[in-house]
Amino acid sequence: MSVRFDFLTLHPEMCRPPLDQSILGRAQKSGLITVGVHDLREWAEGKHRQADDTPYGGGSGMVMRVDVVDKGLQAVCGEEAHVILMDPTGSPFRQADAERLSSKKQIVFVCGHYEGIDARVRENLVDEVMSIGDYVLTGGELPALVITDAIARLLPGVLGNPESARTESFSEGLLEAPQYTRPREYRGWPVPDVLLSGHHAQIEAWRNATGKALTEENRPDLIAKLDEGKD
Repeated sequence: MSVRFDFLTLHPEMCRPPLDQSILGRAQKSGLITVGVHDLREWAEGKHRQADDTPYGGGSGMVMRVDVVDKGLQAVCGEEAHVILMDPTGSPFRQADAERLSSKKQIVFVCGHYEGIDARVRENLVDEVMSIGDYVLTGGELPALVITDAIARLLPGVLGNPESARTESFSEGLLEAPQYTRPREYRGWPVPDVLLSGHHAQIEAWRNATGKALTEENRPDLIAKLDEGKD
């Protein structure tokens, strides 16, 4: 199964370098994912290819135009495209969303910029609006890259060890247990004995307990969510 990711952006130079590196780069070379990065100015008119304008009603900054975004989507989207607007007012992106979206054939990101994007894009042209956190960035390019990475690594063949995606943090609602490798002891900091024991059941129990303790300490909200699910 291959997934296509398309980025509609005013700053294509922000997107391409990370996509061509490491696991995502190898996934492209292997044909597991395909990527298109599109400059929205291609669909803007006039001498200066202006894709933004001043907001109606006044206010600071510039707003991305609905007509330019619409033309870009018409040119890029296939029949089964799933369009996501990256915006700080969107729903928080979670691991469950990555798993859900990994079954899509084409995902198109509309990367907002400046003071925002014409609200008619959100109201009429996209399937969902997403955010990666309760903070504001200069544009939607970096959040779109984060989501692409989270989705792509779930696709069969992208990770060298498919078991990695099953055991990592958030896959079962808890944070992943700590990992250790050589040297066995460094500056008086030893590797936990249980990991050296060779007893797989004990190791699994240790990892479960340690992952839960780590979650309770750093993400009590995840523990509360799990408890709600048991009721």
